[in-house]
Amino acid sequence: METRIRTTDYELSLEVSDYLNERLAHLGKILGKEAESARCEVELGRDAGRPRHGANIYFAEINITIPGGIHARATNHSESINGAIDDVKEEVARQLRREKKLHVRVIRKSGSLAKKLLRIG
Repeated sequence: METRIRTTDYELSLEVSDYLNERLAHLGKILGKEAESARCEVELGRDAGRPRHGANIYFAEINITIPGGIHARATNHSESINGAIDDVKEEVARQLRREKKLHVRVIRKSGSLAKKLLRIG
């Protein structure tokens, strides 16, 4: 998976980078063979000075694009950068699982329809 990491008003430490890579590896497992062609863009940053977020001063955003139409995107704000990464990873994982189930369901339904047409003919 091709990964691009961008930071906004935040210095990416080695510990946070390792933590992020662990979470992205989990997303790679969900993608399976499609992970080789996937493109992942991650943005981490600090939202200090914006009163609407209150204590949630860190944010994480993940965009995953796979050629062929699959696209998953999530953004989250949290009190810690690790919390923001965890929450956004879970949301993207949920979207990818849902998309994968949809494709499996379509394939099964089309196979069922083909069998039905063969029985009729």
